[in-house]
Amino acid sequence: MANTAQTRASLPLGSNKGDTNIENILASHGLISSQQLAFVKTEAKRRQVSSEKILEQMGWISEKDLAKAKAESIGVAYFEPEEQPISPEVLSYIPEDVAKRFAVIPIAKNKDTLSVAMIDPLDLQVLEFIEKKSGLAIKPYLATAKAINKAISEQYTRGLSSEVTAALKEATGGVGKTYLQNVEATAVLGEAPVARIVSTLLEYGIKVRASDIHIEPLENETRVRYRIDGILHEKLILPRKIHDAIVSRIKILGSMKIDEKRVPQDARFNFKVGQEELDLRLSTLPTAHGEKVVMRLLKKTGGVPSLAELGLRGKALTNLQENIARPHGIILITGPTGSGKTTTLYSILSKLNSTKVNIITLEDPIEYEIPGVNQVQVNPQAGLTFASGLRSFLRQDPNIIMVGEVRDSETTELAIQAALTGHLVFSTLHTNNASGALPRLLDMHAEPYLIASTVTCVVGQRVVRTICPSCKVSKPASREILDQMKKVLDDIYDFEKKKFEVYFGKGCSECNNTAYLGRVGIFEVLVVSDKVSKMILTRQPAGDIERQTVSEGMITMKQDGFMKVIEGLTTIEEVLRVAEE
Repeated sequence: MANTAQTRASLPLGSNKGDTNIENILASHGLISSQQLAFVKTEAKRRQVSSEKILEQMGWISEKDLAKAKAESIGVAYFEPEEQPISPEVLSYIPEDVAKRFAVIPIAKNKDTLSVAMIDPLDLQVLEFIEKKSGLAIKPYLATAKAINKAISEQYTRGLSSEVTAALKEATGGVGKTYLQNVEATAVLGEAPVARIVSTLLEYGIKVRASDIHIEPLENETRVRYRIDGILHEKLILPRKIHDAIVSRIKILGSMKIDEKRVPQDARFNFKVGQEELDLRLSTLPTAHGEKVVMRLLKKTGGVPSLAELGLRGKALTNLQENIARPHGIILITGPTGSGKTTTLYSILSKLNSTKVNIITLEDPIEYEIPGVNQVQVNPQAGLTFASGLRSFLRQDPNIIMVGEVRDSETTELAIQAALTGHLVFSTLHTNNASGALPRLLDMHAEPYLIASTVTCVVGQRVVRTICPSCKVSKPASREILDQMKKVLDDIYDFEKKKFEVYFGKGCSECNNTAYLGRVGIFEVLVVSDKVSKMILTRQPAGDIERQTVSEGMITMKQDGFMKVIEGLTTIEEVLRVAEE
């Protein structure tokens, strides 16, 4: 982070050695016309105000271009505070209240010089005050008021900087690589600084609804990223010297071997913040610069959402409900990793769960505990695999069996046998869409006649981010978007009779300026009809099966996503991000 400002800041507008007036610089770059230039000069002289004031009032150029021209005119570099985090150590040189009062933000520290972004780099009083406050020489950069205020709100109020800065001050010097070599000394790690940093990282993860926390060692620093609504956001940069201490603290919480750094390790532990109880899955991985840690956050409180809450509706919901009400057969949930397959399975099992049925699940790992359901964790070291567990299940008098994933021909064969003997079997497959699941089973050497007679329904799914309700706004759909929507939804939506607007989020404090808050599923539910069964028997490709099911009324994932765009739940960009083949 030391040279962030120096490397990133530049003068995109070039340098103008002739005239240093803002209006002349803008004209030389073609940003205002000669008529506008003449008007600005005349009006500034007539009204006895600066050219900058006239340009602001006329609104001919953007705030950013005006700031760039101003930076060039006074001979300082223009800087745009980006979303990339600023180190807590750097932020600690200027307290938040001072930053807000003077509209300045520290962006980097290099030896005894602090680089600062500000609205007016020529304000000597502010520069002198900051110099005294920080005890460092100040190198000013010019930035827009909007960019500085946004950076202040994001960097200081993200809920991490102040706590981590305080902990770092205590930890400095006391926690280093040599300190961790002695395993006996690890009891000391439970004390304040490092333990507080780890607690703060976890608490912030709960606050922003993160599903995963990545702690990654880089060459000169440690990066902390949070996966929020499926997207990774970089939130914090920590000094490299405390990386090993943080990893050891996390390993202690998970009862892992802290002196073993050469091989990956996995563990889990519980963590409680207020009323919120979390089940944390830990994974460490040796990398070139040290051990990387990923923590998966699983809420124990809050319950399992219903099928309607997941985003299933209309014919898709009806078809799925009819098939899960059957006493036997195989129902498959398909989609890539992170598409919400397990959540859908839990939702189905919660709906079917009662004292009248015996439900057994075989999972890797158990993500949520459902009261009344017999959940079994796969343990390959002890010989408990999907195949061996499924074989034992049949002697446990089950009504409903859930197998985490169909991975091989043996598991496939056993699942088919269970369905043939009167059990309702649920499982997942990693395929791009619902129709691709049937040929995949054939690839795993399942007999076509057995697939046709046991598989009753296949659900394909993805998850899209939903627009933040606090900053949601609408605008008329452009011709390009309309054409795109018509191409996909022509058969199921009348664009002539029904007018629609597209919605988007502007970004606010509620959604952390991402414009999205929460997620919803987009689905396709393929029912294995008589015609589809015949196509399986003749080993027809996935494309032909999909065309047949669409002709029978199946709504595809992309269509379901676009319908949710019309409803104002999500954006067309989100649907294309996850559902575009």
